[in-house]
Amino acid sequence: MNMRIEADSIGTLAVPKEAYYGVQSLRAKENFSITDTQLHPEMIRNLAKIKKVAAVINAQSGILTAVKRDAIVQACDEIVAGSLYDSFIVDAIQGGAGTSANMNANEVIANRAIEILGGSKGDYRIVHPNDDVNLCQSTNDVFPTAGKMTVLTILPNLIAELKRLEEALGKKGEEFSEVIKMGRTQLQDAVPTTLGRSFHAYQSFVKRDIRYLESAAEEMKVINLGGTAIGNAINATPAYLEGITDRLSEELNISFTQAEDLFDATQNVDGFVRVSAAIKTAAVNLSKMSNDLRLLSSGPRAGIGEISLPAKQNGSSIMPGKVNPVIPEVVSQVAFRVIGNDVTITMAAESGQLELNAFEPIIFHALFESIDSLAHAVQTLTVNCIAGIQANEMLCYRQVEESAGLATALCPYIGYQKASVIAKESLKTGKSVRELVLEKRLFTVEETDSILDLKRIAGIPAQAEIVARKAVS
Repeated sequence: MNMRIEADSIGTLAVPKEAYYGVQSLRAKENFSITDTQLHPEMIRNLAKIKKVAAVINAQSGILTAVKRDAIVQACDEIVAGSLYDSFIVDAIQGGAGTSANMNANEVIANRAIEILGGSKGDYRIVHPNDDVNLCQSTNDVFPTAGKMTVLTILPNLIAELKRLEEALGKKGEEFSEVIKMGRTQLQDAVPTTLGRSFHAYQSFVKRDIRYLESAAEEMKVINLGGTAIGNAINATPAYLEGITDRLSEELNISFTQAEDLFDATQNVDGFVRVSAAIKTAAVNLSKMSNDLRLLSSGPRAGIGEISLPAKQNGSSIMPGKVNPVIPEVVSQVAFRVIGNDVTITMAAESGQLELNAFEPIIFHALFESIDSLAHAVQTLTVNCIAGIQANEMLCYRQVEESAGLATALCPYIGYQKASVIAKESLKTGKSVRELVLEKRLFTVEETDSILDLKRIAGIPAQAEIVARKAVS
């Protein structure tokens, strides 16, 4: 392979002649073979967007020629459109607080700009990665800003999937509104409820998680671009410092705000912790619901069996006909990963020192993975599970009728102590609470039917009330 020789402060290194990356990218490739995963595609695009806006402002200030500006802008536009991704060779997890990722972008953009201007790659006299592409910038303001831009780019997909899930759960709540089932606390029979209420409760937490995520996303709109190395804007022109945030807002159609304290915004990354916490909260809730779905569908003959999940694939290589709750299982597994990522992000944020946090690469790698993987998990949960759940209504009803938990409804009439005796006898003899009440002649048949009216106990409104509520809504 034909090579070119490039030099940096460490020394010289042979770089493939046709490569758009340069010496610093290649060193990082050699030093950080960690995950064999490149930067998130949106992160690459957002680095290019920042470089483009910087070039425009620097040309307006007269410190970058129009010729260089146009070449840099064209190179950046090509990257945003999806070109040159294979030239971003730096591992997503890297030392140096993101310097290697920033320089990878600088070198690729510079070499493509050189090529556009008719030069040979590596001839940095034409367009220089540091002096031209990185002009008025530092990794320490570019990299975190690109990270925030990436969160704002990919988080809406997760929120959209959660909104679809919330709608699907609401539909199931309505569908199952009159399916009476036994409520359970600590996995033991408690009191009757409806399957619809269970699904409406799931719907409620999804609504709450959406609010948390939307609120946390606002943190990502406060950026430190212009602060350069530590927040004091060294090597940035006044025009750049004053104009870069507004220009970036125009480019992305997002209302960014330059941090009031650029020193704080450069060294502290608690905004990413807040976003991760909101994602973790959603993951915890989704996994809890997935656990419920697996329990409620367990059996189908020797378990609870109140609901049937859609059969999606064979459950065993040895047991014919076995079907497993694979969709809730995968959701929980993604939740475990998200929770682990949140711990990683928390520790990385805590471990920053003095004027900079060096661990943003692992924060971004973990955070982007959490967002993307949870969005995919929610999508398959909605489409391949929730939408197809069926209620085993007669089984639910029979379990309620046979449960000793019905004795709770007797407490207002015979007191806790006597009701407890009925419950214990029901468990011991296998007779239902209704049978024992009638056998002991505690109440007449009509009174017993009224006291142990399952719809009343479960809180199902009378049909007239249901019709009136629907008319109002």
